[in-house]
Amino acid sequence: MQLVQPQVLRFAIDDLYKGVTAEKLGRYALAVLGTAVLAGLFRFGMRHWVIGISRRLEYDLRNELFARLQRQPLEWFQRRRTGELMSVATNDMAAVRMMLGPGVMYTVNTLTVGLLSVWFMAQISPRLTLLSLLPLPLVSLSVWWFGDRIHRRFEKVQERMALLSAHVQENLAGLRVVRAFSAEAREAQRFDELSEDYRRGHLDLIKVSGVFQPSLAFWIGTGALLAIWIGGREVVRGHITLGQFVAFTVYLGMLNWPMIALGWVINIFQRGSASYRRIYSLTEEPPTIANVPDAATPSAPARGELEVRGLTFTYPGAAMPSIVDLSFTAAAGSTVAIVGRTASGKSTVLSLVPRLFDPPPGTVFLDGRDVRSYDLAWLRAQVASVPQEPFLFSETLAANIAYGVANEDAEAIARAASVAHLATDVSGFPQGFDTRIGERGITLSGGQKQRTAIARALLRDCPILLLDDCLSNVDTQTEEAILGGLRGEMRRRTTLLVSHRVSTVREADLILVLERGHVVERGTHAELLALGGHYAALHRAQQLEEEIAAS
Repeated sequence: MQLVQPQVLRFAIDDLYKGVTAEKLGRYALAVLGTAVLAGLFRFGMRHWVIGISRRLEYDLRNELFARLQRQPLEWFQRRRTGELMSVATNDMAAVRMMLGPGVMYTVNTLTVGLLSVWFMAQISPRLTLLSLLPLPLVSLSVWWFGDRIHRRFEKVQERMALLSAHVQENLAGLRVVRAFSAEAREAQRFDELSEDYRRGHLDLIKVSGVFQPSLAFWIGTGALLAIWIGGREVVRGHITLGQFVAFTVYLGMLNWPMIALGWVINIFQRGSASYRRIYSLTEEPPTIANVPDAATPSAPARGELEVRGLTFTYPGAAMPSIVDLSFTAAAGSTVAIVGRTASGKSTVLSLVPRLFDPPPGTVFLDGRDVRSYDLAWLRAQVASVPQEPFLFSETLAANIAYGVANEDAEAIARAASVAHLATDVSGFPQGFDTRIGERGITLSGGQKQRTAIARALLRDCPILLLDDCLSNVDTQTEEAILGGLRGEMRRRTTLLVSHRVSTVREADLILVLERGHVVERGTHAELLALGGHYAALHRAQQLEEEIAAS
């Protein structure tokens, strides 16, 4: 409809040149108004349809990216910075949406208007059209030359944005450490350096883009100058009518936007393609921990019998194994405790049961079957874990305890909190279980975080319970109170318990003492004390610490 308007003007001018009447003016005015209204309606429909599709594509792509991130193993995230992933999920996603929405829309619009305008111009005067379009090869050359440089500079800008985002995320997450070490000025200086680097990168991009657009406008203006000069002479000589000349110049003016938009579209596609490659590198990288073909999904919950056979495990990229030839059996409902020095491999054992890291085939078994043969979602649904450093969400206390549970049962939440010895603390909170605890549970103490995580694990009521030094931030008296409540719950579950305190593990059915990944002692509390080895020495040292603290 936009391309029809110059034809209306052409016939109107030629007709009115012969004689002006009210009837002619009214007819042509309605024609111009009608084509303008229709063009506006179609433009609205075009934007609504194409931009709407790009938003839905962005929605699908963002969900796919998030789902893929959720499936990646822990070691994958150890190789990437959170801020960089956030930059991909925000800035790069927006650049791809621009490519798939406005980029596609204006590409089609530019090609349609540009080609049809040239065709209409050629119908009026092929010679005038050829002369007016002489600068076009220079336009194409400019697009090619500038487009490549815009692409390279935008990739650098996105990389610098990722570094800047990562720095901000790390500083906000580690705000307590920054303040504790009075490092605000140093971190601010580092942020200023990264921000300046990002600014310089953007200025480099703007310099190229800033020259690109005026260069296109210059060559297009040159074409318009040729059209007016030569076209005016053609009218004077009677080779074309005044109406044709006006229509020709309007069509030539219509080419201005396609030529300018061409540069903008090239810029969008260069940015979008660079961003899509960054997204693609994440979404197309297959998870290293995944279901095997024909993975088992039992209809009933697991009994809870765990067995480890000759387990030797080395973390990806590590030079030395963390676990060497470990074997033990945990009957359903029993408790196996693991003690040892820092970095002796205690937490590694716990991470292999739900396949947070993949154990070697034929080394870790649940109910007599290799854990790698189970459906991953089913396997992890059988395990409730309390990490040494629990993560809490910026939600209410009740929502954090009920995390991973389909329905938030207030009574069940209160009961789990009572077993974890958290109920007394909750009674002092302003809104009880409905109190929002801030990001990462910043309003709670270290001990309260651990007890919240214990209550969360108990509420899931899984057949396997993994406790990774989860009482390290509570005092001895509170520990005894929590253990008193936990023992009743642990009798119904198979429990793997990691701790550096003898008082925590003395009731276990089996205690393993690890030293640099090797089992150096095993037995019950009484048997290990009688042995007089590593465990007995640890027991004596802790007794001495308690006596000194009490005196």
